[in-house]
Amino acid sequence: MQNHHFARRTFLRGIGVTMALPWLESMQVWGDETTKSSSSEAPVRLCVTFSGNGFHSKEWWAKGEGKSMELGKVLAPLADFRDKLLFVKGLYHEEARKGNIHSSQTGNMLSGAPIASGGAIRSGTSFDQLLAQSYGRSTKVPSLVLACETSNPSVHKNYSMLYSSHISWSSPTTPTPLELYPALAFDRLFKDESSPEDKSVLDAVLADAQNLRRDISSSDRQKLDEYLDSVREIETRIANAGKRGELQGWRPTLDQTNLKRPADGVPQDVAEHMRLMIDIMVLGLQTDATRIATLKLNNDHSALRFPNVPSVQQPGHGIDYMIHHLLSHSDGEDWLRVNQFFMEQLAYLARRLDTIQEGTRTLLDNTMLMHCSSMMAGARHDNEQLPVIVLGNAGGRLQSGRVLDYAGKADRQLCRLFLSLMDKMDVHPQKFGDATSKLEEV
Repeated sequence: MQNHHFARRTFLRGIGVTMALPWLESMQVWGDETTKSSSSEAPVRLCVTFSGNGFHSKEWWAKGEGKSMELGKVLAPLADFRDKLLFVKGLYHEEARKGNIHSSQTGNMLSGAPIASGGAIRSGTSFDQLLAQSYGRSTKVPSLVLACETSNPSVHKNYSMLYSSHISWSSPTTPTPLELYPALAFDRLFKDESSPEDKSVLDAVLADAQNLRRDISSSDRQKLDEYLDSVREIETRIANAGKRGELQGWRPTLDQTNLKRPADGVPQDVAEHMRLMIDIMVLGLQTDATRIATLKLNNDHSALRFPNVPSVQQPGHGIDYMIHHLLSHSDGEDWLRVNQFFMEQLAYLARRLDTIQEGTRTLLDNTMLMHCSSMMAGARHDNEQLPVIVLGNAGGRLQSGRVLDYAGKADRQLCRLFLSLMDKMDVHPQKFGDATSKLEEV
């Protein structure tokens, strides 16, 4: 095969559209000054997902190692990824124990910083944004921050509910803006300011894609076709969701209303909303449009309902008789089922990442996918230890398929884990939050 010389980063281009490419064997496009890897080696990515209100605490556990690892019922949907799972037990945030309310326990989820009360807004820069400050110069989107539930601006028991609505913070006083709408998240990855309003992203770059196909290997042509097909599928799903009146919010069509005002919040099919956001995030990581992504599946103190999840306690119905927050104050079968629903979304994300080949590794192998919540059990607001798991191998730098137990040990700050994850991406602050050393076992 002929040798071709490509720019450090190669794009498909059209009018108003710039589409980054996935890893291809024919190109060496991902080397940059941030990482020490060669230009043909895929970079390490960080992906953080969050679900509020904790879990069914008696069923959040793991023991053993590798493919023989045993999982509690909450984690059962992740059984296929036991050899790529790191279960971390016993870590906590000291500052989050002050206040004992959802906001005070969530506002520093990714920073461990002290947070202000009295309705004031002050937390700490989250570790994903600290990484974005290093890696953002190398990608189109410094960090992709997505959500499936709108933020809450009210105050609850002397703490701003913005703390419950944001896990990513660009500065101590600035929660990173959330993108709630799939169409806008998609546009951010691919469209430029000059893009025609209704122009398909894929249609805009097809001519450039056809030219590129002539210069790449047959296996890369197949990979490119699969990638373009996935972009088309997401465009179609977004368009169809809009036609159904989902995800994009309510817009009046009359000067004088002739119907009852819709309920507050974002009209949505919960499962489809989450899957769309996951697929968009995968595209962002796959194309190296971003290396840092967070997805808040719901708020702490969440008002989501789950009509799509069959109820065990009320057979024949969905779990829409109670909002997520109130449901968390039980350890019933429906609470367990909703926990599993969230883990099913995480398993879907892991599976998508693991099917994308990047040389000898998969995208999941090159990613650190951390899932967390700000409390173990919602009924007691228990954050003596926090539920944390990490999927992926950080490009071979992280040994997974293990259970690490820090319960009862000294220096069990969750921020030590954050230092360890940053270390895998060659960012080495001397301290972060309340931690001055990383977890050597990670």
